[in-house]
Amino acid sequence: MALNGIQIFKLTPKKNCKECGCPTCMAFSMKVAQGAMKIEQCPHMSEDALASLSEATAPPMKTIKIGTGAEELTLGGETVLFRHEKTFVNKSRYAVELCTCMDDAAVDAKLAEIPKVDYDRIGERMYAELVYVNCDAEATADKYTALVQKAAALGRTMILGCSDPEIAKAALEVCKDNKPVLNGANASNYEAMNAVATAAGVVLGVSGKDLNELYDTTAALEKLGNKNLVLDVTGADVKETFGNAVQVRRAALKDQDRTFGYPSIVNLAKIAGGDYHLQAALAAVFTMKYGSIIVMERMTYAEALPLYGLRQNVFTDPQKPMRVEPGIYPMNGADENSLVVTTVDFALTYFLVSGELERSGVPLNLVINDAGGLSVLTSWAAGKFSGNSISAFFKENVEPKVKSRRLVIPGKVAVLKGDLEAKLPGWEIIVGPREAVQLVKFLKDLDA
Repeated sequence: MALNGIQIFKLTPKKNCKECGCPTCMAFSMKVAQGAMKIEQCPHMSEDALASLSEATAPPMKTIKIGTGAEELTLGGETVLFRHEKTFVNKSRYAVELCTCMDDAAVDAKLAEIPKVDYDRIGERMYAELVYVNCDAEATADKYTALVQKAAALGRTMILGCSDPEIAKAALEVCKDNKPVLNGANASNYEAMNAVATAAGVVLGVSGKDLNELYDTTAALEKLGNKNLVLDVTGADVKETFGNAVQVRRAALKDQDRTFGYPSIVNLAKIAGGDYHLQAALAAVFTMKYGSIIVMERMTYAEALPLYGLRQNVFTDPQKPMRVEPGIYPMNGADENSLVVTTVDFALTYFLVSGELERSGVPLNLVINDAGGLSVLTSWAAGKFSGNSISAFFKENVEPKVKSRRLVIPGKVAVLKGDLEAKLPGWEIIVGPREAVQLVKFLKDLDA
């Protein structure tokens, strides 16, 4: 059977093939073609055939790993152009730029500012994952290495923006164990930069004056045996950069051209330097189309809150709703004696309700029930937000931790009041408003 133009093996039906886990090799081959099984699971494949087929069946965009330990990041591996076709795989990552052209005070201020944006939203840590250390034309090896050492102390994965092989080599001596990206190969220096990156065992970033040059340089690096690459698609302006990002992704995924099948870097500090608001807006654009690494001059809460919210939506499986972890969430200085309010784990419901609860200023414990990630009425209709499920959750998780026995339930499921009173003896069940926006007045009147 042929898969992507390569002969897999001669099909010989084998009844009850225990090794393959399916009744015939034909069935196994079809499952491989559909992506349901891996070709490595077949015990009849030679090592050469496995190597050829693993390459042929791999995603058209290569998966690249950078960083180490808790800061290891995965880039690329995408299989579709649009989120609704299937899902995006590895989310865009954001970098804050440092430069040798900055004075020490500016560098120190930026390094102090970067850790301030670091918070959790629906179980995902949101922070600037990368630091881009740029080497300007006037910098010496000592000056650049000193800046790299200072940035490395932050503990984030780094991107070294340096096109001088000797300076890059010196900088990598102090940070190569943390597996940074060396972004500096181009048509004039790719052989020397390839030698430096290969010796250090790091990912090499490739750029070109246009797409043709980028393609030719990438192909040349592949001939040298280096496929541990990222493509810097930053152009002279926003229009060219956007066109580059889209065309590179389409060439890899639609045209199956693996020479362009690598993650991309978009440097907004280069094309929109000094305009922080424009950079924030462009970061949103390239989160959707198609920056694997997006470099900005700064990252504050003003830029981070909407940007990370967008990224979380774009890189979430559209078939699986975002959920909040079930549990007890104290608000407004609540303690074990404070009022209890409950709702479902659907992320949108949580943010609407929690925002109004915080605005009320009333101390309370918000209890999030496991409702399968569905909204209030949908989960109730599906039997996931019922008297049985709520009472079981409260008896196991809430009653041992909370002394208050006053519980507010969503107004849309007022029908559960009687059932909960029977299943939670000792609790006062209060029916809340139907809409989150009514919670502030409701709680203040209740507290009064």
